[in-house]
Amino acid sequence: MSELTEVEKICTLALIHTPGVGSVTIRQLISYCGGAEEVFQADYRKLIHIPGIGEKVVRAILSKESVGMAEKEFVSCSNTDTSLHFFTDPTYPARLKPLYDSPIVLYSRGNFDFNMARTVGIVGTRQISDYGKSVTETIIKELEPYHALVVSGLAFGVDITAHRACLKHNMPTVGVMASGLNVIYPSVHKKAASEMLGNGGLVTENALDTKPDFMRFPARNRIIAGLSDITIVVESARKGGSLITVEFAQNYHRDVYAVPGMLGSVHSEGCNFLIRDNKASIFTSVADMAVAMGWEQNGKDPERPVQMETSFEGFTQDEGQILALLKQKGNMQLDELAWQAGMHLNKLAALLLNLEFQGMIRSLPGKKYGLI
Repeated sequence: MSELTEVEKICTLALIHTPGVGSVTIRQLISYCGGAEEVFQADYRKLIHIPGIGEKVVRAILSKESVGMAEKEFVSCSNTDTSLHFFTDPTYPARLKPLYDSPIVLYSRGNFDFNMARTVGIVGTRQISDYGKSVTETIIKELEPYHALVVSGLAFGVDITAHRACLKHNMPTVGVMASGLNVIYPSVHKKAASEMLGNGGLVTENALDTKPDFMRFPARNRIIAGLSDITIVVESARKGGSLITVEFAQNYHRDVYAVPGMLGSVHSEGCNFLIRDNKASIFTSVADMAVAMGWEQNGKDPERPVQMETSFEGFTQDEGQILALLKQKGNMQLDELAWQAGMHLNKLAALLLNLEFQGMIRSLPGKKYGLI
């Protein structure tokens, strides 16, 4: 897919700035009109007949007030070395593209590759204990030979500990922000954020000068989960942002690990309950996790494609990978499919069952599966 024109990018930003218009509505508008520019060229009659588009949204679009805001934002991005990644651009993260609630645009600064072969999200409490700090630093050190991109939220506690450990070990790390790129929050992390730009960077879906508010943090957490093949919860109370990230990761069919903690510790209750309720695998070491994931050190996993080009739109990345493998190789045995896809058998079985329900694949004798 070719990159959007400058006018199309500005019009897409304008839709994001239009009151009452969210990501689902934007996709609906662009789908019906053929592009963001065409949305602003459409008349009242055409817009009002688009399903889910009400009178207020139509009037806001026709006023074109948001176009001026978008033009200023676009120029500001150009002047501050800010990259814009629109959901139809080839630069948009491949792991986010299939997700139903992925952002329309991402703002980024830094030096990193969204599509590295391995990405690991590390999240946890802001009230990190000495145990949590030690475990987080150990995880980063043990991840070093596997050449993974570490994703976290730049927050106090586990997040900033993970980022700083990556800087220490010269590992790429990305901070996903609940604010705009011009508003580092918390401000005491400005130094770390600046250092991350050299080997990693910052990412957000918010306009440059956006200040963080309560609702932007759960939205931020879905991006962390979406960018990560694996989410590791180091420490967490029974409730908190980390568990929201886990919910998103599970919805996206991503692997979740939780570090077990001392019984009675309020900062480990969340992790212990995730393990107890089979919502997360128990984390014992990066080496054990790597075996379960089929990783080899130095990033060399033989015959396992990192990203597979598929035409299976509307499916998650894992579902698309399964469908692509079956399309490429024909009928496959369960064990071979698990090895080629690099998935746990339990996870693969759940995905296969879901794809059967959707009428995409069929089970065959001998524990084989094939496309319908």
